[in-house]
Parts: sequence; C-alpha cells; structure tokens
Amino acid sequence: MSQRAEFLFLNLGHLYDHLLMLVFATVAALALSQEWGMTYAELVPYATPGFVAFGVCALLAGWIADKWSREGMMLVFFVGIGASAALTGLADTPLQIGAGLLAVGVFAAIYHPVGIALVVQGRTHTGVPLAINGIFGNLGVAIAALLTGALIDQVGWRAAFVVPGLVSVATGIVYGVMLHRTRAARAEARRVGAKAGGGASLTLDRSTMIRVVAIIITSTAIGGLVFQSTTFALPKVFEERLGDLAVSATMIGWYGFLVFAVAAVGQVIVGYLIDRYSVRVVFVVVAALQAILFFTMIGLTGWNALLVSVGFMLAVFGQIPINDVLVGRISKSEWRSRMFALRYIVTFSVMASSVPLIGWIHGHWGFDTLFPLLALAALAILVCVAMLPRALTPVPVRA
Repeated sequence: MSQRAEFLFLNLGHLYDHLLMLVFATVAALALSQEWGMTYAELVPYATPGFVAFGVCALLAGWIADKWSREGMMLVFFVGIGASAALTGLADTPLQIGAGLLAVGVFAAIYHPVGIALVVQGRTHTGVPLAINGIFGNLGVAIAALLTGALIDQVGWRAAFVVPGLVSVATGIVYGVMLHRTRAARAEARRVGAKAGGGASLTLDRSTMIRVVAIIITSTAIGGLVFQSTTFALPKVFEERLGDLAVSATMIGWYGFLVFAVAAVGQVIVGYLIDRYSVRVVFVVVAALQAILFFTMIGLTGWNALLVSVGFMLAVFGQIPINDVLVGRISKSEWRSRMFALRYIVTFSVMASSVPLIGWIHGHWGFDTLFPLLALAALAILVCVAMLPRALTPVPVRA
C-alpha cells in the first residue's frame, strides 16, 4: 500500500472515529428524549461508559500495536467500531443502547494511539500531516450532527447508527484486502524505518522531559474537557439558542456541520504555524482566543451565537494538533503508540467525566454556566503552556 493510500485510510478512520462516538449526542437531544419520554439530562449518562472505554482502552490498544502490528489494529478498528455502531441501532432500552455505546467506545479507543502514530511515522515535520488528519476527525464531528439530524428526519434514529457503521465495516474490508496484497512491501518499509529511527525525535535532558510531559498531560486533560463540552453540547446549544434559524433536526445538523467544517480550518493554520514557529507562542494565542470567545458566548442568541460558536470552535479545533506534535517530537518510534495512548487515555478519561457534567450543569443552570467554566479552563491551559521550553521549536521549513 502506498503512503498516500495509507494516509487516506488513516484520515477516513479518524472521521469514522469521531462520527460514531458523537451520533448519540444528536440522537439524545433530538429523538430519544421524545420517543422514550426521558429528559436530555437523564439520557446523557448512558453515553458515559463508552467515553470511559474510549480513554481507558487506549493504553491497551497502543501496547498491542507496538508489540504486534499497527496496521493490524487499524483493521480491527474499522470492522469493530462499525459492527458495534450497527448493533447499537437495534437497541430498544436505555441499557441496551448504553451497552452498544460501550462497545463503540472500546473499538474507538484504538484509533488515536495507533492511527496518529502511523501518521507521524517516518516524518520530520508533522504539523501539517497531523492538521490534515485532524480535519478529517473534525469532519467526523461535523458529519455526525448533519448526518444524524437528516437520518432522524428522513428514516429514524436507528439508521443514524446503522448506516455509518456498515460503511466503516466496508472500509475495513477494503483496507484488509490492500494490507494483504502489500504485506511484503510494508515489512521492508518497517525494516528501513526502524534502521532510520522511525521519524525524528528531540533529545531532551531529564528535567526538561519531565516538564514537557507534565505540561502535555495537564493541557491534554483540560483540553479534553473543553473539546468534549463544546462538541457534545453544541447540538443542544443550537436547539436552545438559534430560535427561528433552526426549526428542525436537519437544520440543527446543518448548522452544526457548517460550524465544525469551518472550524476545521483552524487545524491547518495551527499545523502550518507549529512547523515554523514556537509551539509555546502558538499554543498561548490559541488558549487566549478560547477564553475570550467563551466569555463572549454568555447570553448570546441567534446569529450572534452562531458566529461566536464558529470562533470558539476554530480555537478549540486549532489546539488539537499541538499536543500530538509535542508527543511526536519527544517520543521514539518503538514506544510512540504507547506515548500517544497515554496522551489520549488522559484526554478521553476527562472527556468521559465531562459528559455527565454537561447534563448536570444543563439540568441545574443551563449553558450560561457552562461557558464561563470553559473560559476559566482555557485560561488554565494558557498558564500551563506558557512554561513550555524553547527547545521544542522545529527546524524552519523552506518555502
């Protein structure tokens, strides 16, 4: 399989990963609350086990990938997450849908430690490739709102799980066939890559390494809270705040898709900048923009709410490639999947805990309490990343 073809599959995997993890967010907000007679706050906790698995199982997935095969684990990912999503669409009770979402989360945990390690493998400047890969992940977030809303209106909520699930299984079958046909070439590429070091990494002294890892873990944890709160809650925010602009599930899905799609550009901009300039400066600017825009969102409705949502999602999505670039720069190829797994187990563990938090905050005070909390979280990230060392600035890329 050519590097370009593999990169395409890795990008599709990132799209499927976020799409299938967020289908329930729109289904709960726009369909199940009416069909099952449950409130949004009552439904949200059934997604929690899946998000816990999304984080906790990442370390095991990274360990298996480093010891066995990253490509093999990607095949397991495509088929496993797709089949689990399709089965979730057959649920008749909250417990059944919770079990289905748990299975989705287990297989979804494979992607980030394995797929991201494959994206940076053998590359020196990783900002732009990670940004492109991140765009596909964000498109998955965007398509989740759009596709789910449309399928709810046209077919029913069950199809929102079944249709993308079967597409993922089909993609996995094609990926498996291509892996089988090119296994000799891939074995040679791994041998050459291992001899070359498997991609560039910086040599840091012990104290600097400890400081960087601590900053990565802290900013990852807080960033996971910010990312999950914004992406999971946005369909409900739009239902409440857009008024006459969003009169159906399909329209809410379209607005969500447009916001997420436009915001994905933030990753390309940030990916370009961190390949050329100080990671610390870029990270501080991104965190500052998040804080300002979250405070601005308080009390807004209609077009103003929609425009500010585009702004803060640009900043939220823009942060995504930064920590991945940092992990890629400080980790060696032979344990890179486990290093990414550590980063994502922190991210998704926090994301899992934020799901019931969103429901609890909404049930007691509404989203005007959520946004100032997110602004304070962004300020905490700013303070944290201001302590990054200058040694992480890359060698300039020639135009």
